Amino acid sequence: MASAATTAAAEWEAEARKVLVARKPAFGLPTGCPTCLPALLYLRMAKVPFDIHVDTSFPDADHIPYVEFGECVAFNNEKGGVIEYLKEGKIVDLTSNLPSDSYPDLLSTKAMVSTWLADALQYELWVVTDRSVAQDIYFSDLSWPIGKILHWKKTRDVKQLLGITKLNAAEREDEIYRKANAAYDALSMRLGDQAFLFGNSPSDVDALFLGHVLFVLNALPGTSTLRSYLQNYDNLVNFAERMKVQLLAVDSSSGGSGSSAPSSSSMPRKGTSSGQSYKPKPRAKKERTEEEKKFRQRTKYFLATQLVAVLVFLSIMGGVDSPELDDEYDVEYED
Repeated sequence: MASAATTAAAEWEAEARKVLVARKPAFGLPTGCPTCLPALLYLRMAKVPFDIHVDTSFPDADHIPYVEFGECVAFNNEKGGVIEYLKEGKIVDLTSNLPSDSYPDLLSTKAMVSTWLADALQYELWVVTDRSVAQDIYFSDLSWPIGKILHWKKTRDVKQLLGITKLNAAEREDEIYRKANAAYDALSMRLGDQAFLFGNSPSDVDALFLGHVLFVLNALPGTSTLRSYLQNYDNLVNFAERMKVQLLAVDSSSGGSGSSAPSSSSMPRKGTSSGQSYKPKPRAKKERTEEEKKFRQRTKYFLATQLVAVLVFLSIMGGVDSPELDDEYDVEYED
């Protein structure tokens, strides 16, 4: 384990510019994905030079976002995600700049952001709002039937994850919003008039919370209950607006401002819109061919699974009373 961490740290230091693979820009943000935003913000807070490459090949994959550096890759669905991977490997650890006596508060605050606020955001994105927000983030590059079915499946999964049924829907909604509002209140008191949640230095909690706030303010509709609760706390809104200018404003001279136009491939591209380039380490021709074969196989597998999903869905809809299904998950099917 120590050897792997040492190798990863060496690869990180050797690679001049890293690559963050994320979902495409939306809502005036460099990525419209609420999972990708914290990773991007964490790298910006750490002043890491990196380029953003957009993956449109796997719209519902849980390994996105991920960071490529040298021969190493930090996936979202492994080792706690990109931020935890970088922290645990002592590659990029913003919390190391904080006083040790702040760790207990940092952990409890992080748990609150990762549960209460994350649950509320998932609830609004997949259950409350219409399909348009999620469509822009995940499914706009897919054909209509596949996008519709994947959205329905995700909505069902989120309801199951949050323990929502027909019988307790109103009760669970009240509980979700009550916890979210309590979290905003606690975070507002924690932030006060400081630059960051724990003083003058950013932490991974700042990246997680800032990603949440920016998504709520920029992506959710004006009718959003979560957005209305957040806007009651001026210092939280001002914090997000200030950090958005500092971290996300386009500045070609900034080391972490590199970005790229949407690409249908998750393979790193050589050019970026900032005029700078990402040059991967040279690899043997045979190794590159194997990577291309693996990518094609994954693409074929993805398309095959989506086709199977369509066929299964159509068979289910043919044998089950669809109004009953719609009522169970409150999903509207429009022509």
